[in-house]
Amino acid sequence: MVLYVRELDEIDRERLAELASGADSALRQRVRVILLSGEGYRVPEIAQILGAHPANLRKWIHRYNENHWRGLLTVRSGGKSRFTAQQKAHIVALARTRPRDLGLNFTSWTLHKLALSAQERGIVESISHECVRQILIDANCSYKHDLEPLIVAELPLRNQTVKEVICG
Repeated sequence: MVLYVRELDEIDRERLAELASGADSALRQRVRVILLSGEGYRVPEIAQILGAHPANLRKWIHRYNENHWRGLLTVRSGGKSRFTAQQKAHIVALARTRPRDLGLNFTSWTLHKLALSAQERGIVESISHECVRQILIDANCSYKHDLEPLIVAELPLRNQTVKEVICG
């Protein structure tokens, strides 16, 4: 079945033009999807033009058809971070520390083991492995490597200093 955006009236086009001139590049891309579909392009053609996956394009067309321009806005459920900069720094330091050096009976970290260890050490009350993954990505830190000899460095954090273990 071929999917197209519902017919765009003048008000729709004006609102889409406003969104297309905004700072959010992802939103601008979604607007292009809607406008191209409104011009009669099919999803596979739009995918080729924009270099996007057809399933994502269908999702945004469906959302637009159901909720007009509001359907193009990204809804984030997480809100603000639940963790302080200091907690994040401690999780990164934990990931950069050899598990054996902490008296643990394994030689490499997994995201699940890092989350559990962060909880057991009182760094956080609770944390998912996915949150640990995001914290490590934001810190450009990999837990999947052989750790070289460790160096302790000072890490300034908003009027605080946290000792961080860094791979040598």
